Amino acid sequence: MSHHLPHTKIPAPCIVNMGIVVNKLDIRQLLRDLGRVHYIYTQENKLLSEGDGDVMEVFANSHRSTLVTNHALYVNVDSFDYLELKQSPQQETYFDLIQEQMCLRLIPLSTPLQARRDRQFNVTVIEAMMDQVLAARWDAEIDDDCCDSF
Repeated sequence: MSHHLPHTKIPAPCIVNMGIVVNKLDIRQLLRDLGRVHYIYTQENKLLSEGDGDVMEVFANSHRSTLVTNHALYVNVDSFDYLELKQSPQQETYFDLIQEQMCLRLIPLSTPLQARRDRQFNVTVIEAMMDQVLAARWDAEIDDDCCDSF
């Protein structure tokens, strides 16, 4: 006789503003839209580095490092054991990336929606500039063609 438990499906966790996230895909999803952050790097609760920067890339690769330099953060979620979501006394959420006694705290300086708008604005500005450059080039080519006919 076999004693099997019925196939029960355990629901995925629901984490709202506070909690521990261990799934690397969930961590990547939380971090990829951060944009500008204030970072605090501590080891055994001793401050090693602090500053502001832009989250440029969030990835998972056991052969690459997390890099924080020149106001840019390249975050490898494989560099950390888990992420802890916390809230400040002002109810602002921040992210502690933990690996043994090391913590990289990321405090968002903008919301994901603001960061997305800024990126879209930058793309729109670049597209408009390219349109102007191409139009000016075509005008110059037309002028050259007209001058060559005389």
